[in-house]
Amino acid sequence: MKHLSKLGLALLLLGIAFACKQAEADEATADIIAKESSSTAMISSNAAVENKESNRKFVRTADLKFKVKNVAKSTYVIENIVSKHGGFVTFTDLKSTVNEHHETQVSQDSILETTKYTVDNTITLRVPNTQLDTVLTSLAKEVDFLDSRLIKADDVALQLLSNKLAQKRLSKSQQRLEKGIDVKGKKINDITNAEDKVLDRETESDETIIKNLSLEDQVNFSTVTLYLYQRETVKKELVYNEKNSNAYRPNIGLQIWDSLKTGWYMLEGIIAFVTQLWALILIAGLGYLGYKKLIKK
Repeated sequence: MKHLSKLGLALLLLGIAFACKQAEADEATADIIAKESSSTAMISSNAAVENKESNRKFVRTADLKFKVKNVAKSTYVIENIVSKHGGFVTFTDLKSTVNEHHETQVSQDSILETTKYTVDNTITLRVPNTQLDTVLTSLAKEVDFLDSRLIKADDVALQLLSNKLAQKRLSKSQQRLEKGIDVKGKKINDITNAEDKVLDRETESDETIIKNLSLEDQVNFSTVTLYLYQRETVKKELVYNEKNSNAYRPNIGLQIWDSLKTGWYMLEGIIAFVTQLWALILIAGLGYLGYKKLIKK
């Protein structure tokens, strides 16, 4: 009976411990979900989402600065997200900036190199206007800390209409000029002036068409600029220390022996040099002897 009571107590305590751990796990999961939901809410935006029945045309842009766990990994994730939603990256500048570097000698042949650096990346990307909010929501999972978020939506519907009307006016003016040249143009100077005006109208018309195409491209594809960074990283590396010349100096005994050998080599060199001058020495000796005999006479 006592054995059964102890077993039941042990099972009860085990059940309580399991329930506590499960509660802690559920709480941690809830915190993660809440954090992700908070990041998603901060970074995503429904600003100026176009109604299908609306005549408005918005150029939407977004500028975000946020901290991530790992800039390189987040960059690859963002590029995949953009590609998945029909967008493309137009600029990326991934780099490491060294903040501090110093060396510490730990032994005769080893040095500890310590480098403190920061990794960041500036990315410019284009995504379909209809996918902007989806892309921003997908990016939220990479955000560790959001510094700033700026989203703009400029209505360019009137600008597009104005460009189209201007293009029509220029086209009609061009047609009238061409008709006037064909019907009334007789003098070469008049024809030349009229054709110059036609060329000017064509140029203005082309520029207006290009402006409209540019605006339509900005309407269809939103521009997003991201600045990613991570906390300062410290890298320590043990490297081989190349000894300086003093480390290879021999002991005093070897230095004395080398000096004696060097002196002897120098003496040999002098003897060899003097030997090469034997003819001059012989002539000088004979001259000296002859000189002495002359003096005695």
